[in-house]
Amino acid sequence: MNLDRRHIILGGVCVAAAATSEILRPRRRVTLLGNRQLNDLVPTKFGGWVSHDVNDLVAPKEEGSLASRLYGQTVGRAYTDDATGAGIMMLLAYGGIQSDDLQLHRPEVCYPAFGFSLSNNRVQRIALPGGSGALPARKLTADAPGRRENIVYWSRLGEFLPVSGSEQRADRLKTSMQGIVADGLLARFSTLEPDPARAWALVETFIVDLISATPASGRSPLIGTALSAQMAKVLP
Repeated sequence: MNLDRRHIILGGVCVAAAATSEILRPRRRVTLLGNRQLNDLVPTKFGGWVSHDVNDLVAPKEEGSLASRLYGQTVGRAYTDDATGAGIMMLLAYGGIQSDDLQLHRPEVCYPAFGFSLSNNRVQRIALPGGSGALPARKLTADAPGRRENIVYWSRLGEFLPVSGSEQRADRLKTSMQGIVADGLLARFSTLEPDPARAWALVETFIVDLISATPASGRSPLIGTALSAQMAKVLP
């Protein structure tokens, strides 16, 4: 094969690759939050739980940092049960664009980066009220000197609820193939209750009660459209 012919073939391959890349480039933004504020969706008190805002549940978002570009809105609260004194920490972190460079930071990656060791790291499906479905989540125990945090969290990427980093990347590719730039949410709940079994039971009950207390119109940014619609059939 002479040099000119090889250049023509290579040039054709490059053009084809560029055309394919352009076809697959996401073009349509889809957001379940819309123009609403995340802080307004989730009740500050419900049942016996009351909350106050806290600012140290996520790494500081300095201007121009990756965190500031990734999370457009964050809500950090500490809820306390007046009757029992139990405490739950909640972090909601929302990103309007999920891309190769900007993807939700999963706790099983972030906690070790801050010096925690992880155990009991596994998937948990949280049953929603009235048989309306199950929320795919992950639970884990994070230990550091003098501190044990038992965590339940889930992530939403567009209409997907991935339970691992590999699922998250696969779901982001699926949305990209559909020409969609999706939004994303990380919802993390934890307690310092030292016994994991008791801690997870407490946190899971709290999560179900919180979602149930959230107005029906505000549930889809948290758990996606499908689960929200199923819940709406059994709850107002």
